[in-house]
Amino acid sequence: MTQSSTAASSTAATGDTLKRSIGLWSAIAVVIGSTIGSGIFRSPAGIADKLPGPLPMLSAWVVGGIFAICGALTLAEVASALPRTGGVYVFCREAWGDATGFLFGWGQLVMIRAASLGAISITFAEYFFRVMGLNPQAVEHVMHVRWTAAAAIVVTSVFNIAGVRAASAIVNFTVLAKYGGLMFIVVVALAYGIPHGGAANFTSAVPPGSVTSAAFGLALVSTLWAFDGWADLAYNAGEVKDPQRNLPRALIGGTLLVLVIYLAANVAYLAVMPIEEMRHSKLVAADVAQRVLGSGGAVFVSVTVMLSTFGTLNAVLLTSPRVFFAMAEDKLFFPVFAKVHPTRGTPWIAIALVAALGAAFVLVGTFESLADAFVTAFLPFYALAVASIFRLRGRPGYSPSFRVPLYPFVPALFVLSVLFLLGNAIVQPESRMSTLGVLGVVAAGAPVYYLFLRRRVAR
Repeated sequence: MTQSSTAASSTAATGDTLKRSIGLWSAIAVVIGSTIGSGIFRSPAGIADKLPGPLPMLSAWVVGGIFAICGALTLAEVASALPRTGGVYVFCREAWGDATGFLFGWGQLVMIRAASLGAISITFAEYFFRVMGLNPQAVEHVMHVRWTAAAAIVVTSVFNIAGVRAASAIVNFTVLAKYGGLMFIVVVALAYGIPHGGAANFTSAVPPGSVTSAAFGLALVSTLWAFDGWADLAYNAGEVKDPQRNLPRALIGGTLLVLVIYLAANVAYLAVMPIEEMRHSKLVAADVAQRVLGSGGAVFVSVTVMLSTFGTLNAVLLTSPRVFFAMAEDKLFFPVFAKVHPTRGTPWIAIALVAALGAAFVLVGTFESLADAFVTAFLPFYALAVASIFRLRGRPGYSPSFRVPLYPFVPALFVLSVLFLLGNAIVQPESRMSTLGVLGVVAAGAPVYYLFLRRRVAR
């Protein structure tokens, strides 16, 4: 066990500086709230464009869901054994050492979370402009959209600095709104689409040329963007009540609920809109609702998406700053980020850092570039976190309250899937340079780690 691991174990034994105030429902809401954001409202068009057939397109969503379930099952076990603030950072550090944990934190700092916040907030701002009757794609509105997105990040950071209870209450409310809104869209679209010939949209299930392994791999990256968030609750493991019991339930239950609504939404979209139209509809949920319910339906969906993405922004700022808090406690990051607000009980400086980086990214990147960069940078660490189970199961004192079924096949399937996705992205000419560029930025954290290591030794 590394020096920082020992320190973390000591901290866990004496009690976290953050209070355990997140119950089971709030934990499930964090999983759903972190996951359902912009992806289900924007990604279907890109996935349908890469896989222009009903069965290939839906298969990508199913495979993405299986991928997320395999990861959630595995991390449910690891989190129940290591219920500490920091989540994936803690799992990587415990299994693979301080350097790997630091690289994950570095990736979060320079790429992962800022890109995630940027992509989600852009979707919020675009739908906000649509509700206001303005075209968010119009040249004169492009920068206004980005400034609105940056403002949304700042506002949600204030809620999270104010306290975990306030942030959790917003997550709970927006989860009910977004899940209920999606269910309404599904019911109305199916009720309209089936009597109006929507079944014909499924008849040519696999049109010629609608699927190749390369295109499927690239489409799967987009589905993983939509499913991402299933692991975010682990960042708050040190704040979850009865973590050995509630963490596995929330991770698995929340992920299953997301998979069900995602599949239902895509079937409903197809019941109203043929896939050839769907692949060109960047705001597919709004377009489907407008066709079914008229302009009022488009407004309803736009408001639902605004609530959804605002809630996800809030959930991301509730979870991800805990990585920098945990790193600072381990002396792998500047000590100031381990400070807890004296009255609010939140890691307010870490939250402010993540919000500032997200606001900066949103001013310079597009939704597509931010979403792809996020997935590419995160995948290797997801694989390392899931693979940590192979190292940890053999260690003395490892006693999870939940054990992943079908071990070792479930975690192995997840890790092999990540290797396929990264390999496919590197092989394909259209994604090679961007993938290598993102991975290079993450790898650049190695020399930075040794600077922190020397600084820690000098103390």
